[in-house]
Parts: sequence; structure tokens; C-alpha cells
Amino acid sequence: VQLQASGGGLVQAGGSLRLSCAASGRSFSSYALGWFRQTPGKEREFVAAISRSGGTFYADSVKGRFTISRDNAKNTGFLQMNSLKPEDTAVYYCATGSQITIGTPRGYEYWGQGTQVTVSS
Repeated sequence: VQLQASGGGLVQAGGSLRLSCAASGRSFSSYALGWFRQTPGKEREFVAAISRSGGTFYADSVKGRFTISRDNAKNTGFLQMNSLKPEDTAVYYCATGSQITIGTPRGYEYWGQGTQVTVSS
């Protein structure tokens, strides 16, 4: 599976962005999808995940502001980010896997290249 993340950019605090994760290769619907973020000098941080059946999971820091979704017919996943804060600034990565551990990068087999999100105060 090849993943291509897009949709990042510069936005003011309180604004919104929608990230996309386009998948090609093996059946996208067979995998769970996760979003992670990373800032320089820090470990990759879990943001959200959606299971094959559509169950969703969020980090406490984004709960109520971010929404993860997927369109299996289009082999694409999404992360809608609302009420953005400067602390949301990071490179965002999408990833898929068949045996993931919720809340961690464990089990994700395929990773996209990342898209930069910058939130100005």
C-alpha cells in the first residue's frame, strides 16, 4: 500500500483544515487507518484512528475538534481538523495496518510521507 497525505498548510488559530490520505495498492478497506503527528525532537504522537468497521478513536488533546473518516470506495481517508490551536502545529502522517494497537504506532505497516500543518496564534 502506498499512502499520499495532503491538505496541510498555514492557518490561523481557530481555523480548520482537512487532511486527505490517498491509498493505492492493496485493498484500503482491509486496513485500519491512523493519523499521527510529529514535531522536531519529539516522538511521533497518536492523533486518531478508524477501524475497518468504522470505529473511531482519538487522542484526548484533539477529541471534540478533530474527526477521522474514510471513504473505502475512493481509497481515501480524511482528518477534519477544527478549532485549530498553535500546539497542533506538526507534520501529520497517515498510516495503515491490519494489527494495530490503538494509541500507538505499533502495527502500522505503511506510512505516508507527511504533510505540514502550521497554526499561527
